[in-house]
Amino acid sequence: MVEGHSPRITTGMLARMVADAAMIHVALVTALSVRLFGIVAFQDPEIDTAAKAHEYLSIYLQASWPLMAICLVVFLANGFYTYGRYYQGRYKALVVSQAVCLSYLLFGFFAYFLVGTIRIPRIALAISCVLSIFFLVGARLWTHMWETVIKPEREELKKLGKGERKTLVIGGAGYIGSALLPKLLDAGHHVRLLDSFMFGEEPIGDVIDHPNLEVLRGDFRHVENVVYAMRDVDTVVHLGAIVGDPACSLDEHLTIDINLSATRMIAELARASHVRRFFFASTCSVYGACDEMLDEHSEVQPVSLYGNTKLASERVLQSLATPDFAPTIFRFATIYGLSGRTRFDLVVNLLAAKAKIDGEITVFGGDQWRPFCHVDDAARAVAMALDAPAALVAGEIFNVGSNQQNQTISDLGNLIHEQVVSAKLTLHPNDDDPRNYRVEFKKIRNHLGFEPNWTIEDGVHQVLEAIASGEVTDYQDVRYSNVKHLSQDGTNRLARDNWAREMIRSLASS
Repeated sequence: MVEGHSPRITTGMLARMVADAAMIHVALVTALSVRLFGIVAFQDPEIDTAAKAHEYLSIYLQASWPLMAICLVVFLANGFYTYGRYYQGRYKALVVSQAVCLSYLLFGFFAYFLVGTIRIPRIALAISCVLSIFFLVGARLWTHMWETVIKPEREELKKLGKGERKTLVIGGAGYIGSALLPKLLDAGHHVRLLDSFMFGEEPIGDVIDHPNLEVLRGDFRHVENVVYAMRDVDTVVHLGAIVGDPACSLDEHLTIDINLSATRMIAELARASHVRRFFFASTCSVYGACDEMLDEHSEVQPVSLYGNTKLASERVLQSLATPDFAPTIFRFATIYGLSGRTRFDLVVNLLAAKAKIDGEITVFGGDQWRPFCHVDDAARAVAMALDAPAALVAGEIFNVGSNQQNQTISDLGNLIHEQVVSAKLTLHPNDDDPRNYRVEFKKIRNHLGFEPNWTIEDGVHQVLEAIASGEVTDYQDVRYSNVKHLSQDGTNRLARDNWAREMIRSLASS
C-alpha cells in the first residue's frame, strides 16, 4: 500500500467482506431466535407467538443493515482485509474479538441513543456479539488451518497421486517391517525396500512380487546404497537396527555402528535430499527403570547398550531437525505376535512357545513392569502416522502401545498359564534384567486415534495356534532369534571392513 492512498478493494477483499457480513446476519438471526424461544417457552407461554415473531422480524430488518455496516467499517479500520490478514494465532483472535466488541458497542450507542427506534433486546444483542466473535474467529482459524495444513497436504497428494507415493523402508524385511510392507502397499504407497536380507527373503515372500514394491539388496550403512535408494523418495521409514539387549551386547562397536552412526548418516542424506517425512523406530527401553507411569516427556534413563543407542539416535535426529525436516520417533513397547519374520527371543512369544512345547513357563523376577504391543498393531501405528497430516506428526515422539497392556512379568506368566494349564509355572525371584517401566500411551491415541486391535491373550493364542498347526515346529531355531543368529554367523560378517579381510585372506592363500 502506498502512503497517502487508501487500499484498493480487490475481489478477494470483497469476498471476505461478504462472508463476514453473512456471518453477522446469521449471528443476529440466531440470537433473536434464541431470545424469542426463551420468551415463548419459559417466560410467557400464552403469548401470541405469531405476533411476537413478526415483531422480532421487524427488529431484525431494522437492526441488521446498520449493524453490518458498522461492523464492516470497524473491520476495515482494523485492517481485517489488508495487513490484519497476516496476524497469527491468539493475537489474531484477540484483534478480531476486540473489533467485534467495539462494533457492537457502537451499534448499541447508535440504536439506543441516536436513533431510538431500534429496540433490540439487550440479551439478544449480547448473544449476537458472542456468536459473531465465535463465527469470525472460527472462520479465520479454519482458513489458517486450511492454508497451512490441509491445502498443502492435498496439493502434495494430488501431485504425487495416491498410486505414486514413494516410501523408502529401511530394514523392512525384519520383524515389524514384514508386517508394515503389506499395509503400505494396500494403502497405495509405492514402496522401495532397502535391506541386507540377513534372514533371507522369506519374511516378505507374500509381497516380494507386488508391482508397487521395489526391492534393493544392500547394507544401509553404505552411503552409496542409501543415496541410490533415496531417489525420488518423499518418505523414509528407518527400521534397520540390531534389536534387543542380548544381540546388542555381542559386539558393542558393531551395535553403535549400525544403530547410531548409520542413523545419523541416513538422516543427513534424507535432509539433504529434501525428504518430507522421516520416521524412526526407537524403543520404550529408553525409559530404563522407574516405578512411575512414564510418558513422552518423562526422564529417560536407559540401562542397556540397545536403549542407549536408540536414545542417542533420537537426540541426533532432534539435533538435525529443521522446519522442513522434522523426524517422527516411535518408541515401541515390547512386541509380540507373529509376522513375516517372527521372533521367539521376546518374552510373550518365548513363554507361550515354551508352555506349549516344553510344558513349562519359567518367570525370572516377576515384579518388573513391561508395556506390550502386537507386531501387527505396531506396524499399523506406523502406517497411520504415514497417512496422517504432516503437521500432526512432524517432530513428535510417540509411545506405541496401550495402557491396558502394561503388565508385570509374573502376570504375563499367569496369563499364559491360563491358556496352557498343563504347563508348569515356575517363578524365580532373581532377575538380572534391571528394566522396569510402565508407559502412558495417551498421546498416540489422541493424535492418531490409535487403539490396538490385539490383546496379549490374542497374541498368546496366535502363537499357540501356529505351533498346533505346524506353522512353527522349533521355536529355538536360529532364524527366530536375533542373538542366536548373530552368534552363529558371527558379527564379523557385518564388519564394515569385511571386504578387506576377505581380500587379504584370498591373497594369502594364493
